[in-house]
Amino acid sequence: MTKAHYPIPASPAQTEIVVRGSRFIAQAIPTPTVEAARAAIAATRAAMPDATHHCYAYLIGYGSSTIAGMSDDGEPAGSAGRPMLSVLRGADLGDITVIVTRYFGGTLLGVGGLVRAYSDATRAVLAIVPRTQRVLYQRVTMHIHYADYTMIRRLLEAHAAIIVEESFAADVMMTVNVPVDRLHAVRQQIEEMTGGRAHLEPVTSVI
Repeated sequence: MTKAHYPIPASPAQTEIVVRGSRFIAQAIPTPTVEAARAAIAATRAAMPDATHHCYAYLIGYGSSTIAGMSDDGEPAGSAGRPMLSVLRGADLGDITVIVTRYFGGTLLGVGGLVRAYSDATRAVLAIVPRTQRVLYQRVTMHIHYADYTMIRRLLEAHAAIIVEESFAADVMMTVNVPVDRLHAVRQQIEEMTGGRAHLEPVTSVI
């Protein structure tokens, strides 16, 4: 079953910790796609080109359908990306990229020290990132009689559906994004209200 909504970052957040002279600047960024995650990482590299490392972890989606990615970006293998991803998986957030940018402070931390530092930086930014919910929608189309138009619009508004497009000809053709947890009720009520004259036809996968 598709989850109707899940927690995501409401906006970016940034914080910094210092470990034995090294600065670890942590960012948490909303990224609904892998392409958005890559763009966020590229933007961070461009904004801080003199940094020693830009390590990252991301989760796109939520639950069993998650796409994950990570990078140590030149740190010893397993010392940055993997522990960051482990912390991120425990945060109950989807569609998020965490980037930890390191400015080397002159003291080697060792693999264990790096694991702690990157984990702590990730926890620090996750502690302050604001949260919201991503609502999943099913896009549908329907042809309706003009006599049914006003009551159907009211029904759609009551179910927090989003009208994407309307065209008016012999009848009214509507393209609508319906929250997936409201889809069954909307379909049933529209068919009942119109005596079966209107039917919802899915046109995309869940968005």
